[in-house]
Amino acid sequence: MTHQPVILIIDDEAQIRRFLRVSLEATGYKIIEAATGEDGLVQAATARPNIVVLDLGLPDMSGLEVLKQIRGWSAVPVIVLSVQDSEHDKIAALDAGADDYVTKPFSMGELTARLRVVERHALPVPELPEFRNGHLWVDFVHRIVKVNDQPVKLTATEYSMLLLFIKHAGKVLTHRQILKEVWGPHMIEQTQYLRVYMAQLRKKLEVDPAQPLFLTESGVGYRMALLEG
Repeated sequence: MTHQPVILIIDDEAQIRRFLRVSLEATGYKIIEAATGEDGLVQAATARPNIVVLDLGLPDMSGLEVLKQIRGWSAVPVIVLSVQDSEHDKIAALDAGADDYVTKPFSMGELTARLRVVERHALPVPELPEFRNGHLWVDFVHRIVKVNDQPVKLTATEYSMLLLFIKHAGKVLTHRQILKEVWGPHMIEQTQYLRVYMAQLRKKLEVDPAQPLFLTESGVGYRMALLEG
């Protein structure tokens, strides 16, 4: 019998929960529900879901507070599903530990694609000495980077950025997260600095503008696309 991933839906709208249950169960997921933040925290602790889909507008506490409490003891993937679509809301959720952010109204195709990405990256995988994504190939042992089998020279900073994107491939990284991880907490406001380095990384690693390796999440950050190849 194949493993049936469990998704916990924390949302106070019964219609949304019902729609998600019917749609996601049809694609092979098992669904559990919570209508409040408090119940969601209990379910997250007791049912140990594989993924949490979390609304920010809950009746008893903010979704951000639920997220922060979950992150206090669990690394379970969390996708925020919310009508709040401002850059500030997205950044706050991602900085608080969300793995992705989907804005209502949404298509099921988009949501299931995001679910597949976080599910893949939640699976325990062995540490591999190399990474391949479309035209990009990286040998971690010898610090070799190739694009279409041609060696590419990266600076130490560019290589550190690439490693961060590889570690979180498919996931949105906020400007602050990238700046903090690569340059340190004293640089988290230097978004213009980051844009310069992203432009350099794209110039060296992207070969087809129609199939970008790095996607811009406007006002929020960047995401490494998962490419065919």
